[in-house]
Formats: sequence, structure tokens, C-alpha cells
Amino acid sequence: MLKVGVCLSAALLLCGCNPLMSASLNNLKSAVIGPDEVDVTPAQVAEVNYPQIKLTTPTGSGVLALVREREDLQFWVASGKQVLLLRNGLAVRSVGLGLEGDLDGTRLSDTSPFKQGLHQVADGYTSRRWIDLYKDQEVGVIVNSRFSRKSMDTLTILNKEYSVLRVDEQIDAPAIGLRAINRYWVDPVDGFIVQSEQQLTSQLRVRIVQLTPNRRHVP
Repeated sequence: MLKVGVCLSAALLLCGCNPLMSASLNNLKSAVIGPDEVDVTPAQVAEVNYPQIKLTTPTGSGVLALVREREDLQFWVASGKQVLLLRNGLAVRSVGLGLEGDLDGTRLSDTSPFKQGLHQVADGYTSRRWIDLYKDQEVGVIVNSRFSRKSMDTLTILNKEYSVLRVDEQIDAPAIGLRAINRYWVDPVDGFIVQSEQQLTSQLRVRIVQLTPNRRHVP
């Protein structure tokens, strides 16, 4: 079981001292009024001495900070109740983000292309991973995936441009009736995922934007 409790005190400190992260918490909580975008400026991001991502869910958006790392596992936190765990850029667990239930865990195969970097994945490559779902207590749900290399693209994040390679992942989990396409915009040199759109559960789709691509680790 992945422990997230160790991140909570750091999250509360971050939210308490930074107006941007406090606003993020409010937006991510506002499920009733629907999606609401957080306006982010370079100055606001620079005030926080941690790497940050902008997370958009079906109910709102917010800024999360990277407060802990354990090897290739990263703990991104918006508050004491909202945590997103990433492994090599892939969302592997969520806490407090899904109204209809969170992604409770993910296990990758030894040959997962996320471990080597999506910039190296061959067009048409197939893979498999296993997920656990909190709501229905589903354990070990098989997710089949097929990758497609797309064209180079340019992203603009906080007034800076990044040249990235787009890679699509068609996922299929027959046991829960889930079919979707995930999209990743990756650094063509090292495979770092700068932006992505990922389907975590049948109801929870997220967009993740790295606000500090040049700051990738906890200080």
C-alpha cells in the first residue's frame, strides 16, 4: 500500500502560505458548480520552491506541488485531501479527486514503455498494466494499451515554448467497459512528459501540465 499521510502536513503548509494553492484547493472542491480554470502566472509559480503541475479534472482545476519522491514515484499534493501519484509521468494513484471513486493503485509490467521513456516507444507497441479501483473494490483490472507515435508539436507553458513529441495510448479494460485514448506530449530527448491527458477511471479523466519542466525534483 502506498502511503500518502506523510505528505499531508507539507501540503497544509503550502496551501496556507500560498494564495495560488489555496485557490487551487477551493476549485478542486467545487464539484457542484462544474469545471473552473485556475489562472496561473509565472510569478505565482516562482513563489513556491517546489516543482508544480496544473491538474484539471471534470470538476475543476488546481496547482499541485511535488512534496516527496521515492525512487521513480512522485507525490503531488494540492491539500491534505487531494494527492496525485505519478510514476515516470503516468498517474498511478489518486486521492480525493474522483467523485465516483479514485484510482487506488497501478502495477506496470517489467517492459512498460513508461520506464524507458515514451520518446523511444515504437509505433504500434502494445503493453499491459493492472489497476485497482477504490469505489468498486476492483483489484488487478487488466488495462491493455497500444501506442501510436504522432508528430512533433509546440507547447506554450507560462510564456515559454517547448518542442515535444506527441504519443497516443489507446487503452482498453474490458472487465470494466473502459476504452479511451490517453495523450502524452514528451521531451524528444529524454522522454519527460511535459503534458498529458489521462483516463484514470471510467469517470475520472485528468489533464496534467508541468508548470516547471526545468525543475523536476524535490529541492
